[in-house]
Amino acid sequence: MLLDVLQERGVPVFGLGKIHDIYNARGVRDYATTNSNADGMEKLSTAILERKNGLIFCNLVDFDMLYGHRKDVEGFAKSLEEFDRLLADFLPQLSLRDLLMITADHGCDPDPRWETTDHSREYVPILAYSPAGGAGVNLGTRDTLADMGQTIAENFGAIIPHGTSFSAKPRSGEIATREAARGN
Repeated sequence: MLLDVLQERGVPVFGLGKIHDIYNARGVRDYATTNSNADGMEKLSTAILERKNGLIFCNLVDFDMLYGHRKDVEGFAKSLEEFDRLLADFLPQLSLRDLLMITADHGCDPDPRWETTDHSREYVPILAYSPAGGAGVNLGTRDTLADMGQTIAENFGAIIPHGTSFSAKPRSGEIATREAARGN
């Protein structure tokens, strides 16, 4: 697992939101819980200023717990608008050597004909951004969400057993948008 590999290499991992619980604390050196997306973004902003190296792994809880699993399309849309505003305030805090990745771990189909509120879609968007400058690029559909893990591992001079890094493709500053198959 990526977090185990980073721990073995001495890379500090700071978990925000449910990260500590999701990964049963494996590889997570420090963590802070959050009570909303806004709280998560506030703590992320503090962490990016205080932590000059390592991985900050943030889970924004509202998207999943309040809106996605409850099929609340209007609430999800308002939450996205709130996140857009918070992200605009956050981006200037990134240094030229930072890489920001935004994704989801699963989808929840809002279609009322779909009876379950459980995970229902295997493809999720991935956005990768560095403030160093450059143009956007679409990397297409990825084979696995593990590609993100491999990209992070490579960033820290490591390798994990699954996934293909896309770091060679989005040069510094490019925004890479693609669908990624959910990996285990």
